[in-house]
Amino acid sequence: MTRALNFGRRGPAQGPASSLVVFLHGYGADGADLLGLADALAPHLPGAVFVAPDAPERSAGNPFGFQWFPIPWLDGSSEAAAAAGLAQSAADLDAFLDARLADEGLEEAALALVGFSQGTMMALHVAPRRAAACAAVVGFSGRLVAPERLAAERIARPPVLLVHGDADEVVPPAALPEAARALSAAGIDTWTHVSRGVGHGIAPDGLSAALGFLIDRLPG
Repeated sequence: MTRALNFGRRGPAQGPASSLVVFLHGYGADGADLLGLADALAPHLPGAVFVAPDAPERSAGNPFGFQWFPIPWLDGSSEAAAAAGLAQSAADLDAFLDARLADEGLEEAALALVGFSQGTMMALHVAPRRAAACAAVVGFSGRLVAPERLAAERIARPPVLLVHGDADEVVPPAALPEAARALSAAGIDTWTHVSRGVGHGIAPDGLSAALGFLIDRLPG
């Protein structure tokens, strides 16, 4: 059984929706934490609907925020609990994406996932395992969970852009090339962008790279 996700939505700047951009927040945050990115992206993606769900569980590390799954080295949970949480949240997110596409009257080719940190982990886990490829996946400051499983479990090949700060103090910068190698080995076209002198966050140059990636791949 899947869990319903609460979410915020911002409609298209003009006309009917031609694409759907789903923001996936990091550990201990909430959907509103990323929905503000729509302010910067919407003028350049006038047909896009922007949606940002809250992860389904209250965060063990921040009771005011949410988590997609527990993180053992942050909250003392077990590896088994983390794996089970990831599997459940992946099913929740899959159902959420299906519902939002249906509500907006859009196909998978009009969908983009934009994740930050743990939200990137979710995007990179879920998108290649969906029945069809979405238009784009952008992952900021994250990593690929269980890279050794990807090639065998991959169904779709969505294009991926990975963005990471080279001074990230939370998720090591080495996570970017590690993810890129596994994605490429699984037949997924992957691009990377390194933000110089940037820690665990989204810098203007990284956001600009993401915007260009989305403009090139989303309809409308």
